[in-house]
Amino acid sequence: MSLRQGDPAEIGGYPLEARLGSGGMGTVFLGRTSSGRPVAIKLIHQQFAGDDEFRIRFRQEVAAARRVSGAFTAAVVDAAPEAEQPWMATTYIEGHTLAQHIAAAGPLNGAELRRLAIGLAEALRDIHRVGVVHRDLKPSNVVLSAEGPRVIDFGISRATDQQTLTMTGRVIGTPPFMSPEQLQAPRGVGPGSDVFSLGTLLVYAATGRGPFDADSPYMTAYQVVHEEPSLDAVPVALRAVVESCLDKEPAGRPSADELLVLLRDLPSDLGGADANGSGTGRTRDMITQQHFAAATPVPVVPGAGSTPTANGRPRARRWRPVLAAAVAVAAIGGGVAALNAGGFAGDSGGDRNAGVAAAGAALPEGFGPWHKTVLGGREDIPDELRCLTRGDALFCGGGGVVASRISTVDGSRAWTVNSPGVPVQGMHLVGATDDTVLGYRIAAADATQGSAVEVVAVDADSGRELWSVPNGAESQAVTGRSQDAVVLGSAVVTVDAYDSRLEARDAHSGDLAWSTPFPMGIRCAPVPVGPRLFAMCASDGEMDASEVSHPTLYSVDRATGAMGRPIAIDGPAVPMGVAGGSLVLLQERTEGAASGGYDGVARFDPASRKVTYSRLAKTYAGTPGMADGTVYVSGQTGLVTALDPATGRRKWSRQTSVEGASGPVAGAGALYFSSASGRVVALAPRDGKTLWTTDPQADASTGEQGASPRVTVAGRAVIVAAAGNTLFAFDAQNPPKSG
Repeated sequence: MSLRQGDPAEIGGYPLEARLGSGGMGTVFLGRTSSGRPVAIKLIHQQFAGDDEFRIRFRQEVAAARRVSGAFTAAVVDAAPEAEQPWMATTYIEGHTLAQHIAAAGPLNGAELRRLAIGLAEALRDIHRVGVVHRDLKPSNVVLSAEGPRVIDFGISRATDQQTLTMTGRVIGTPPFMSPEQLQAPRGVGPGSDVFSLGTLLVYAATGRGPFDADSPYMTAYQVVHEEPSLDAVPVALRAVVESCLDKEPAGRPSADELLVLLRDLPSDLGGADANGSGTGRTRDMITQQHFAAATPVPVVPGAGSTPTANGRPRARRWRPVLAAAVAVAAIGGGVAALNAGGFAGDSGGDRNAGVAAAGAALPEGFGPWHKTVLGGREDIPDELRCLTRGDALFCGGGGVVASRISTVDGSRAWTVNSPGVPVQGMHLVGATDDTVLGYRIAAADATQGSAVEVVAVDADSGRELWSVPNGAESQAVTGRSQDAVVLGSAVVTVDAYDSRLEARDAHSGDLAWSTPFPMGIRCAPVPVGPRLFAMCASDGEMDASEVSHPTLYSVDRATGAMGRPIAIDGPAVPMGVAGGSLVLLQERTEGAASGGYDGVARFDPASRKVTYSRLAKTYAGTPGMADGTVYVSGQTGLVTALDPATGRRKWSRQTSVEGASGPVAGAGALYFSSASGRVVALAPRDGKTLWTTDPQADASTGEQGASPRVTVAGRAVIVAAAGNTLFAFDAQNPPKSG
């Protein structure tokens, strides 16, 4: 909604664009950083600014939100808890809340419900691992983003080493989603309380109502403490897991880690309620809905301490048998949407680092077609630059350039950090966070000191070098792609100079978070699978012989770097991206040291740890890519083929005039493929129909096979990287005329 009269024009230097909502504690606005990145800014109501107790609570909220910023929460960008009117800015997460979704479309079911459950359990796991208890998990605090559910609003959260704040005779919370101990003895609330709240939330998501709903918040609170939950309408496969979460005693509930195991072992299609169940339906109780906007003070419910069951016996810890039963059920799916890190495409399309735009997107304000050369590159490297967008900024790197900041509006250059040496084929920009750009610096051939390859972090605004670290360069042999470093969230994961370990650092500060040695006798490369991190590895013998036929995947804990058990992959295999929650790999047929094309698809499901394979009807030679859950192969003669990664079936083929193209990049209603000459073709995603083609823009051959996409999309603006350090941009709805 638009700003209202009396709303501020800016907060803390962030110009405001819209009012996102208002609750009992404050108002949330949509703002922008100086680079154009959207942020959600929570401004505390003026009447609370002078309340010392409330200021303490707000400081706790800011501290808790900073501690848990990660893949499943909104990262804190800035905050001023001591300001005259306190505020906090977090990453803006686009999407409806679970409350809004249920009100508009009704309950979730099947794979959609399972994905929500797993995503929220992962969020709780990460929140609890840093010692924070959320204490207000409810539908309005869960945002259903394109990348999966996100938990927001730590307004009444606390660290486990902090004292809980309560108002005299009252507990702050939302009764339908509070735990018994939160209603009875809030100072003793721990992580188990969040697990109980998650159980109530999953019942609400599956049925449209809470398990303890009553005619008033007082009766609801009483039923939370004393009555059995109403679970008849919950799908049978999910019911036993939810029931374990709703144990009246915290000790009888699974931890977030244990809950995650239970949920991942459930079938992908959870089915419905049994014959005696009441089925699912829309929200019937307005008592639940009226608590969505803000936390509500409620009376403390009598009966603190051990809570008996209806027959007077204390509850036993009963969740473990559920695990044994759930493991017996076949598990498929996973539902983790992609968060691209350096070139792996995801469910929602294309190269996320390339700034994919939705159909109908607008041009950047003030945009006009432009054509530029990025100085500092190397003329003897014909196809080096690759770019990504952040707001109105275009960041490019590769070849003789570590990174360069360029305006998407007119192509003007703010800064460039040069690289003296010749890179490995396909080694371009590493990626970017909100404030940092990361690229590769290659040492000159005659350099006598230093590492041959370094990952360099550059401040996104100033171009100032922040830090650098030596980096190994053997990912091409393991994965078929030159991706020795990846950006995940606010961290960058690299391989050390000796190709012996993975290292994770804060992208901006360079502070080392963890360092994990590879298992004995193998070498690895980082592979992002949605928000998860994996290592793809091969034995020293296969690496030395340049014949990696038996790669393995290891899960890597993003918080600690701990590597899990290996999963064998039939290779050679090239990671393509994420579809349906699974990592998609193309199986490569080799002819000696050369590639003979791709003849199969492998899909790895992180939830079930299963790998499934499909053969292709023929061997497809060319440059592979992935967008919107579809795999594409661009042949050297201009033939583009679309393949279904789930079955290996060919969707369509289209002959184009763009030879040796790389791609695809999705945006503005089209798929874009481009060659090193700068020739671009736009195809319709549904059937491959040619929408338009441009003429070459640079003097070059068709370019290297296996190249990463050269097109970047910013709204309706299409930016193309071509040979000779050439960049040019035009309106997708008014492309340069061909001929």
